[in-house]
Amino acid sequence: MDHQPAKRRALLFLNPRSRSGGNHVADGAVKQLEAGGFILTHGLCAQSADMTREVSRYAHQVDLVIVGGGDGTVNAVLKGMLETGLPLGILPFGTANDLARTLGIPSDPAAAVAVIVAGCTRRIDVGQVNDQFFVNVASMGLSVELARRMTGNLKRHLGRLSYPLAAIKTVLYTRPFTAEVATADRTIRLRSLQIAVGNGVYYGGGMAVYEAAAIDDQCLDFYSVEPRRFWQWPLFLTAFRRGRNRNLVGMRAFCSPGPLEIRTDPPLPVNTDGEITTATPARFKLLPLALSVFVPATHV
Repeated sequence: MDHQPAKRRALLFLNPRSRSGGNHVADGAVKQLEAGGFILTHGLCAQSADMTREVSRYAHQVDLVIVGGGDGTVNAVLKGMLETGLPLGILPFGTANDLARTLGIPSDPAAAVAVIVAGCTRRIDVGQVNDQFFVNVASMGLSVELARRMTGNLKRHLGRLSYPLAAIKTVLYTRPFTAEVATADRTIRLRSLQIAVGNGVYYGGGMAVYEAAAIDDQCLDFYSVEPRRFWQWPLFLTAFRRGRNRNLVGMRAFCSPGPLEIRTDPPLPVNTDGEITTATPARFKLLPLALSVFVPATHV
């Protein structure tokens, strides 16, 4: 953890498709950043590969990178951030903004800009599954089906309410799968509806991975949900909302510094920070304190 004066040269990515990243909000953030002393270079915000190239291209010309968007947009710049070592500023313009919630970054655009201008940073862990990085969670099963149902139109019209509505439909149609989970000292075989490996605290629009989780604890939090009857889900989801799921019947949960390997039958797609990016077999590892992020002074 460290404090530093505000940087002045910033590479800025603004996701035009994010729910709160409309022209009015984005223009206001740009003006406030410039008033705060930043010289801004606007980066291409199309695909993850494009954003990685932009970060590498400007690495020696800027002092930091600022992302205006949701967790998916933040995830898209992770590779470039890790390669260059630049600090990251976050303007939470997305639907869920789970990383911002974990770090205490306010949802109000002006207040989020003020956090970056203030210049306090915190180093956080980054997870990796296969060749994909993540800050919040990587998962398979229910979460992938949920991501498929979370269309852009649904998120834009209903915001965070879109998550529970899509989740109800997802629970009705997702089928269980078998998995083999290998850690450094044991192998677990289980039947599951959902497996998640969390790095941060929140995912899926405010669901808590585990109430005692931290994004700089150098630990990956694993959990698996066994098949259950429909009437059990309301209580189960309430516990998940608060991260108090480890003592529930039908849960397998533990903390591991990594590495982890998960094989499933059948092979399954894997969701990283809300986007489907890879598939099982899934090999996990932790990159401890690998990323510097601007946070409020109360969260350093």
